[in-house]
Amino acid sequence: MHPARRAWMRALAAAAAAAATGRGRPARAADEGVRRGRTLAFPRDHGAHLAARIEWWYVTGWLAPAADAGGAGHGADARPEPTHGFQITFFRSRVVLPGAAAATGRFAPRHLLFAHAAVTDLAARRHLHAQRVARWNGDPASGPDRAGTADADVELARWHLVRDVASPATASTWRLAMRSDAFALGGTLQSHAPPLLQGDAGFSRKGPEEKQASHYYSLPQLDARVELRLGGHASSAPATPAQLSGRAWLDHEWSDELMHPQAVGWDWIGINLFDGGALTAFRLRRADGSVLWAGGSLRAAHGSEARAFAPDDVQFIPGRRWRSPATNADYPVRWQLATPAGRHEVRALLDAQELDGRAGSGAVYWEGLAELRDEAGRRVGLGYLEMTGYAAPLRLG
Repeated sequence: MHPARRAWMRALAAAAAAAATGRGRPARAADEGVRRGRTLAFPRDHGAHLAARIEWWYVTGWLAPAADAGGAGHGADARPEPTHGFQITFFRSRVVLPGAAAATGRFAPRHLLFAHAAVTDLAARRHLHAQRVARWNGDPASGPDRAGTADADVELARWHLVRDVASPATASTWRLAMRSDAFALGGTLQSHAPPLLQGDAGFSRKGPEEKQASHYYSLPQLDARVELRLGGHASSAPATPAQLSGRAWLDHEWSDELMHPQAVGWDWIGINLFDGGALTAFRLRRADGSVLWAGGSLRAAHGSEARAFAPDDVQFIPGRRWRSPATNADYPVRWQLATPAGRHEVRALLDAQELDGRAGSGAVYWEGLAELRDEAGRRVGLGYLEMTGYAAPLRLG
């Protein structure tokens, strides 16, 4: 069959499936503006919010051979030793290109979709990453590159993140897959708790003005079952164990104006604690390194509600630094962190975890697997550290 005909038939099949499942139907309430007091409702708020200027679905996690991951780190005495970290993020940005405002046809570009994926191989001390980008007309039923609005269903260049519609909104199974020349990964993420609503019931301030905010929720402590293949092709012999398991974290966030004009970037952690809790902390920085805003949350083990942190509750103190040979950006790879959860040290498990997107989306940031240690030096959690705006001021949307 001719490739063009295959693509056309695939698009028709996707549209039919969307109509059958309801994924292609926009949910009007999901396109309400970002505002305090808006009640997040699931599963619709797992889906895309096309009226918002920027949006992302962000998955990170640590992995080990399935036989060695055990209970994936739950319990006070559990000290898992990860062999890999992974990250896959789908972004949507609403755009108005020259002539696009007047264009009403189905091919008019109204959004950019782009995706980043990365694998940290601790044994080989290497960090692999890949990216994809495409224009999209905003029709959830069109394809192959699209984002559903009634539930999570994002696809870009055959990379995808989708929530199983048969699973309940508060205890979901998510499926992800991506493939590149460097690596491929795919598998499932299983949640066992309701979404963690960040900030004030999902309204998360990111600056001194009320309009600098997002709707933001997290799904921490996800059971991850992932097949990782280095080389990218299922027929190639994997250089690492194929079947891996561990613990993952999913964030979904959307906004119209996330950053204050003075902000150049942020530092953020999402840590799955070994006792079953979840710790989030972030700060936004000015160009001189001073703190413009900060926040975060702590959800205790088996808890459904999180304690939100005020800006004065969070303090990041940079420690040892690493300079990227590719971009010359200078990143702190160790931090002293003080929050209402206590005093901790955040340590990157590999210095070189920078994602250089200059050839694609243009973004350059550090995103990597890290551990959390308590004041006695004991590892109490694993998760991801993200640092943006060190190579150049970050621009979103």
